Amino acid sequence: MPKTPADVLKMAAGVKMIDLRFTDLPGVWQHFTVPAHVLSEDTFEDGIPFDGSSIRGFKEIHESDMILMLDPTTAFIDPIYEIPTLAIIGDVFDPITREPYSRDPRFISARAEAYLKQTGIGDTAFMGPEPEFFIFSDVRYGSNTNEAFYHLDSREGWWNSGKDLGTNFGGQIAAKRGYFPLPPTDTLQDVRSKIVMALESTGIPIEIHHHEVATAGQCEIGMRFNTLTRMADNVMIYKYMAKNVARQNGLTATFMPKPLFGDNGSGMHVHQSIWRGDKNMFYDEAGYAQLSDLAKYYIGGLLKHAPALLALAAPGTNSYRRLVPGFEAPVNLAYSQRNRSAVCRIPVGSRSPKSKRVEFRAPDPSCNPYLCFAALLMAGLDGIQNRIDPGEPMDKDLYGLPPEEAKKVKQVPGSLDAVLRALEADHDFLLRGDVFTTDVLETYIAYKRETEVDPVRMRPHPYEFTLYYDA
Repeated sequence: MPKTPADVLKMAAGVKMIDLRFTDLPGVWQHFTVPAHVLSEDTFEDGIPFDGSSIRGFKEIHESDMILMLDPTTAFIDPIYEIPTLAIIGDVFDPITREPYSRDPRFISARAEAYLKQTGIGDTAFMGPEPEFFIFSDVRYGSNTNEAFYHLDSREGWWNSGKDLGTNFGGQIAAKRGYFPLPPTDTLQDVRSKIVMALESTGIPIEIHHHEVATAGQCEIGMRFNTLTRMADNVMIYKYMAKNVARQNGLTATFMPKPLFGDNGSGMHVHQSIWRGDKNMFYDEAGYAQLSDLAKYYIGGLLKHAPALLALAAPGTNSYRRLVPGFEAPVNLAYSQRNRSAVCRIPVGSRSPKSKRVEFRAPDPSCNPYLCFAALLMAGLDGIQNRIDPGEPMDKDLYGLPPEEAKKVKQVPGSLDAVLRALEADHDFLLRGDVFTTDVLETYIAYKRETEVDPVRMRPHPYEFTLYYDA
């Protein structure tokens, strides 16, 4: 991987275009492109100006000029484009002050890493997300004054078992039966392998890929863990490659958490650990599930702030079609080494000190990974600094508890509106070290309410016609 501008210039020797990328506040990659001859060592020193007035969550029209400062360590040859192209991720700066822009998600994640070092608790935070996604063969949707609909299709979908598809080979996947089938039932093996090859060509190590539980093309590709900001970069590359390789193969990929009714949704469990030098601070051979007290306090912070965290980690109205109690979703504010419905799980597959970590299971892949990972770290650090006790682990079947005992297990909020209110009430832990700013959080909350909460709240749902048309 490149480390310096000189390394990048060597990589660019055979390319024609330089694609420059950054992330908007909701978490979508944006880009603009310059001819390869524009790139020089001075470009890395001076940055490249662009207009940020139309970028969601960025500046107003009267203060639109911004500078993109390129990070040479992120450069990779893009395998998607027909024209040979080098892609580089940048950080957004103010052109007047030449300071990092406080609403740039990548700057926020870098500040979280810096704050960890300032605390003395550790010097490195590792993140290991598991983004799931769906691949469909056809997608149509619309919402107007007098109509609303969506239609998704996949040859794997159980609803196609009786359809005339020209030739129907059968073997469709029943609901919740999609975990690990071999081809021909798994029709996406080669597509996933192509996504893996595209990712590894950029320097991202992949550990596994497979079909996920749901019918109709649910997939997972497992990336190796990395440091916080670098892992967020990798998630952005992951989503980009999955969508584009699917399109190249006549398919469409989505990271929407709950596109199908009555089947599993797509989550993004996030494995986390803090290290000081070469020591994993989460490991203690004598602790519960080999967890150190520091790791348990970290869990305490995640549990305490979970409602507010979900505003950044499960950030859409659709996220709460997935996070529904009673359906094996990780909605219980508890921790366990066994129970997958607990919001925090401690993986126990390996007893190696290096592998000891905490898994936060509520996030989904529609989130902005820079904001999500930064917020998770800040909540965990708050737990450590204030020695927040997470209580006893819940290794019982949480759905089999007697009613009086079940009432004692708190659950995550059930809507985007509720978690935004939780973030308004509980965000001081995010402001420490100037990681997040009040301006960023206010802008984010206002954007979510105006563009997501209110439009969904005010529209009739198609199923309401089934329920109420004859009222």
